[in-house]
Order: sequence, then structure tokens, then C-alpha cells
Amino acid sequence: MTMRPDSRTTAFTINLPSLPDEAVIEIQEFLFETLELFETHYGRQIQRFLDDYSGDNIVYSNPQANLTGDDPPF
Repeated sequence: MTMRPDSRTTAFTINLPSLPDEAVIEIQEFLFETLELFETHYGRQIQRFLDDYSGDNIVYSNPQANLTGDDPPF
């Protein structure tokens, strides 16, 4: 998935209600299990995407351009 040029980040607030401790834990467990199911189902796609965009796969137009040491790596 790529962001469209006209895409914008939108900030919003979710007002969450007060919940009993037990309900909070049950919801948290549900969210963790849902995320685990999502990662199990889409794991290969996620890993492929991350591999494609890792630093090892970035191609620079001129790899010798900044070997002077003037610019720190971070």
C-alpha cells in the first residue's frame, strides 16, 4: 500500500469510557489475540513489505556521494 499524494494525516481523539479492571483486561486480551491472528494471516505480506523497504534494499543514485565523512550517519 502506498500513500496517495493527496493523503493527509488526520489527528482525532477517542474518548474512552471508564471501565472495570476486568473489562479492561478482557479487551486487551481480545486486541492481542486479534493482532496475533492478523499477523498469522498476513505475516508473509508484512515481512515481504518490510524486506523490500529495509535499508539493505535501498538503492542510492550515487553511493559515493557522501563518503567524505562531513555528514554524520544519523
